[in-house]
Amino acid sequence: MEPTPESTRADAVARDLVGSLERGLAVMEILAAHPAGLTLTEMAAEAGLTRAGARRFLLTLVASGYAVQDGRTFRLSSRLLAVARTWLGGASLWTFAEPFMRAVSERFGEACSAAELSGEDVVYVARVPGRHIVSIGLNVGTRLPAFCTSMGRVLLSGLSAPELDRFLAKADIRSLTPKTLTSRAALRSAILAAARDGHALVDEELEPGLRSIAVPVRDRSGAIVAAINVSTQSARLSARQMTGDVLPVLRETATRIEHFFVAQ
Repeated sequence: MEPTPESTRADAVARDLVGSLERGLAVMEILAAHPAGLTLTEMAAEAGLTRAGARRFLLTLVASGYAVQDGRTFRLSSRLLAVARTWLGGASLWTFAEPFMRAVSERFGEACSAAELSGEDVVYVARVPGRHIVSIGLNVGTRLPAFCTSMGRVLLSGLSAPELDRFLAKADIRSLTPKTLTSRAALRSAILAAARDGHALVDEELEPGLRSIAVPVRDRSGAIVAAINVSTQSARLSARQMTGDVLPVLRETATRIEHFFVAQ
């Protein structure tokens, strides 16, 4: 039987792989899943290796500084964390968050964005467009009023009471659609509700037909440092679908993104 083009390519790829490195990385992942460490026998069982094979991998990790040996127990050292910090420091956190946001966008077919607070505005720091065209052109760096956007209200919900008072006193609050909240008392209530509920749903306040829901992204101290949202046309997803279907996924995604803030 003659080899197919697919099998030929697969064989070529296999020849380029370093099997021992692949198994060594698997050993590191197993150690990472057991912070208290593993004995040689336990590692051999977990990794499907002989004791001699497991011993070589573990001793190599110890010699290279990626693991430490304490009696019969092996565990990861802090060197791997240092490598991770170097990697994280070389690019924007949103570079690492984008795959999570893309998964949200692909699941619902809608745009998923992230923003930070800047004065009276939100500034987009990451965005994955949906399958549908929206009338507002949004890109990284776009600024929108915080008072009438879902991410804006989530970000404002992280302000202290005096900071929120100052914002409401000075902000340029004006009607953009018939549904825009312009009462400062009503806005305060909406922002406090976002703080209480852990999300904000804004329905056609920025643009007719535009609906969005946002959740906070927090740093290691618990402070709100960013927000992520899903935006859609009101004809495609109802408010009930946004809170029932989109919100749980958005919260899970925010938790994943927060791991990068904690790692800094």
